[in-house]
Amino acid sequence: MKIFKVDKTLVSTSRISMMEHKPLLVVREKDGGTPQVAVDPIGCKPGDWVLCVGSSAARDAVGIKGYPSDLTIVGIIDKWEMPEDGNSSS
Repeated sequence: MKIFKVDKTLVSTSRISMMEHKPLLVVREKDGGTPQVAVDPIGCKPGDWVLCVGSSAARDAVGIKGYPSDLTIVGIIDKWEMPEDGNSSS
């Protein structure tokens, strides 16, 4: 699991049918970090700090074994302060 901050919603109207219409969000581990796309099955909003899982755990978290996701949000963090070094992995 890793901690990310939600940047914004990603709109993608053309998708393969297996992806259904689950929301997609742009998330980053730290300010200025590489943006990544995460599936959001729980209802996050921009600015939320979230817990994400990757690989096969990401597919399992969506609830469909073959779901094409490599990053899925599994929880919203109620209180989180970014460490002073700016690295959310600390």
